[in-house]
Amino acid sequence: MASSSSLTLLAPTSSSSSSPPNCERHVFPSFHGADVRKSFLSHVLKELRSKGIDLFLDNDMERSKSIGPELVEAIRGSRIAIVLLSKNYASSTWCLNELAEIIKCRERFGQTVIPLFYELDPTDVKKQTGDFGKVFLKTCKGKAHEDIQRWKCALTEVAQITGYHSTNWKTEANMIEDIATEVSNKLNLSAPSSDFDYLVGIESQMTRMRPFLQLDSDDVRKIGIWGPPGIGKTIVARSLFNRYSQDFQLSVFIDNIKTKYAIPASSDDYSVKLYLQKQLMSQLTNETGISISHLGVVKDRLRDKKVLVVLDDVDHLVQLEAMAKETYWFGPGSRIIVTTQDQRVLKASGINHIHRVKLPSYGEALQMFCMYAFDQKYPKDGFEKLCCEVVNLVGRLPLGIKVMGSYFRGMSEQDSTEALPRLKAHLDRDGEIANILKFSYDALNDEDKRLVLHIACFFNGERNGMVESCLEKSFEDVRQGLRVLSEKSLISIENRWIYMDKLLVQLGKQVVRKESVSEPGKRQFLIDAIDIGEVLHDDKAGSSSVIGISFEHTEAITWTGERSFERLSNLQFLKIHGHGINPKSMNYMSRKLRVLDWRKFNMSCFPSNFNPEFLVELRMTDSSLEKLWEGNKPLSNLKRMDLSSSRRLKELPDLSTATNLYDLNLNCCSSLLTLPSSIGSAINLKYLDLCLCSSLVELPSSMRNLRKLSRLVLYKCSKLEVVLANINLESLEELDLSGCSLAKSCTESSTEIEELDPW
Repeated sequence: MASSSSLTLLAPTSSSSSSPPNCERHVFPSFHGADVRKSFLSHVLKELRSKGIDLFLDNDMERSKSIGPELVEAIRGSRIAIVLLSKNYASSTWCLNELAEIIKCRERFGQTVIPLFYELDPTDVKKQTGDFGKVFLKTCKGKAHEDIQRWKCALTEVAQITGYHSTNWKTEANMIEDIATEVSNKLNLSAPSSDFDYLVGIESQMTRMRPFLQLDSDDVRKIGIWGPPGIGKTIVARSLFNRYSQDFQLSVFIDNIKTKYAIPASSDDYSVKLYLQKQLMSQLTNETGISISHLGVVKDRLRDKKVLVVLDDVDHLVQLEAMAKETYWFGPGSRIIVTTQDQRVLKASGINHIHRVKLPSYGEALQMFCMYAFDQKYPKDGFEKLCCEVVNLVGRLPLGIKVMGSYFRGMSEQDSTEALPRLKAHLDRDGEIANILKFSYDALNDEDKRLVLHIACFFNGERNGMVESCLEKSFEDVRQGLRVLSEKSLISIENRWIYMDKLLVQLGKQVVRKESVSEPGKRQFLIDAIDIGEVLHDDKAGSSSVIGISFEHTEAITWTGERSFERLSNLQFLKIHGHGINPKSMNYMSRKLRVLDWRKFNMSCFPSNFNPEFLVELRMTDSSLEKLWEGNKPLSNLKRMDLSSSRRLKELPDLSTATNLYDLNLNCCSSLLTLPSSIGSAINLKYLDLCLCSSLVELPSSMRNLRKLSRLVLYKCSKLEVVLANINLESLEELDLSGCSLAKSCTESSTEIEELDPW
């Protein structure tokens, strides 16, 4: 069972307390005065008042068979109800109606109920037996059946709530002191909090968490809260703890475990587990000098206790094995909540109830920033553009929004405008965000660190299959590496596309820059226009370290020379969407190139010496190409070719060696006249898009060899007369023939077309 939701920050919301609305009093006591008023009850009330606890007493109310609106309001307006059950409690319909209303408030509002069984067996209350049952039976005579059933349900329910039994205590004084302390602690926990005033969406978070918690069940449950660093996992867990901890006998929130209780490399697991168990038991029981000599202590001490344990920011399985390995260590109804950015830790510990915290929407992120910057959910006049720019700059990570909002807090419009360029150059000036993200990065092994840098600098927003193909020769197991990064929430893989948060991308780029601050040619990746221009213009710079260049479309550099790529002998990944790079520099392109993505390439043909032997992906969209190259070139590694919107393209090269090509996009290649017969050699081709190839006249008969072709788009190929016999229909799942004409000789194949799914 899993869920996902986003955490957002907005205008202050109502208290996260589980109490009924408009709580005016701390405690409502329900009791039978004749039994306890002058003795036990008076001592309880005195002890509660001594702790500053506000009580409602109905001494001045006129007693009747039913309770009036004022009393109902008093019950609902109290955070805690104490039910003092004595031998004659059930003799009063007033008391029984009070109890029924209290139980209703518990179920509806989550009101805390503490039963006190005074010289009474809880079983007699639950089953209405013994002397208590006789009194109840007498009260029921002549009463409506509905009322009797309501009272029975209330008595049964209250008897099952953990409370105090006077017969279990040596002295009443000790019991009363303990009662007062518990009430005080529960009130402190349930007090209206301003800790989460900036949170919007916390109530929906609680709603999504409720099916996992199953608080009415006596089962022991372990629940995971999973998401990337800085997304708000701890806030969700803290809010849960504040809301529900008073319903447990013992509760503890152990925060920042990854940092506070880091696992030393040289230590053995047993010693680590003993230490962690000691920390758990010490904080849970408030015993500072507790001694743990073996790993059975948690089970021995807690197996009959209903506990709430929150383990925040766990990053090693040994931490969970020490503090919450088995559910039977804890008493019925216990809940163990674990926050982590590593899903593998949860799965390895057998935690199947996992709640994934996702990024907020853009609008929510904007409101979040405004709350931190302006104490309101919308921008101040004159700050609208600034707010949008900051959110676009840092992405939607709540931590980043918080830090940036706090940075701009109190600034004038002019100061903010002047600060923004500096912020773009030196994001996260105080390092608060970077420190958290860097901690996660540093915890990776060297192979996974390299993969993070490749994604941050080049492959963010790419298909995972393409990334695997491009990097399979650079990494031992790139698929496993991607899985690790996903499970550690450093990337997300959605519908087979890889995404990395903007702030983590920023961190990755900073790591690469620090490889050589003053000499960019000695870095793995070049990503800034200034650095790219410096390296491509420097004829003397030794640049064999550079394996990737990502030049975005918003940037421009001074026009480069024809030999600018000559020294980049190890260049493997090239993306050019900006302006200023001389297309004739293709004459000196590295033979090791795996990805070539050059938008608006302004030459009619590649140079004759271009070698695509290791090329995996070729993207030349919106280019001036009329053809790619002359002759037959080695294309055995090529998997995807995208020439879409290359409106001057008239022909494709020989594809005899393109046996692994699976995606060919020729969308809007309006001058394309024909496909080469060698396309039949592309036996792994799955996707062929010829949409708006308005000059295309026919399809080669060799296309019958494409037995894996699943999608064929021929939309508005207006001159094309489709001969179905030339197409292998068996594997097709999508076929778009809109705007084409079918050859008359192929009407016998019409039944096969009907069997295909329409595009």
